[in-house]
Amino acid sequence: MNTITAPIALDLRRNPHGRLVLRLEDGTEHAGVTPVRAFPIAAPLEGLSLVAAEGQEVAWVPQLNQLAAPVRALIEEELAAREFVPTITRIRSVSSFSTPSTWQVETDRGPAQLVLKGEEDIRRLSGRTKLLIAASDGLHFHVPDSGALDRASRKLLERFL
Repeated sequence: MNTITAPIALDLRRNPHGRLVLRLEDGTEHAGVTPVRAFPIAAPLEGLSLVAAEGQEVAWVPQLNQLAAPVRALIEEELAAREFVPTITRIRSVSSFSTPSTWQVETDRGPAQLVLKGEEDIRRLSGRTKLLIAASDGLHFHVPDSGALDRASRKLLERFL
């Protein structure tokens, strides 16, 4: 594994098949690398691993913002395709205050419905107001600041916390 130090000069490009190719300083090329965030919700710009198609880490990027703009754009494009965590902006309704319950929510990606299996599927992240909600279908929803939600949404959410 190579640890990349600042400033980060990373030779990363797409091949004709659209897969990311990483060329290391020794000339070794790894086709089909996948960027993986160490802390996707808590610290999305810190700690990024580039993993080869075989599953081993081939490079580590301590800070995403240390990359050159074109390389960073490639990585962010790849991450956006892999990571889909809508942000809840409003809770319109819940079917029941016991679980499982069906929630109708507004997100930054539009209206959505999620089924909450149990209260344990709501996790607090870094403090009391940042939440990650796991729906029964495996999709995760993010609430960056539950205190910033409208009053009705906060009241519905508090019934599950």
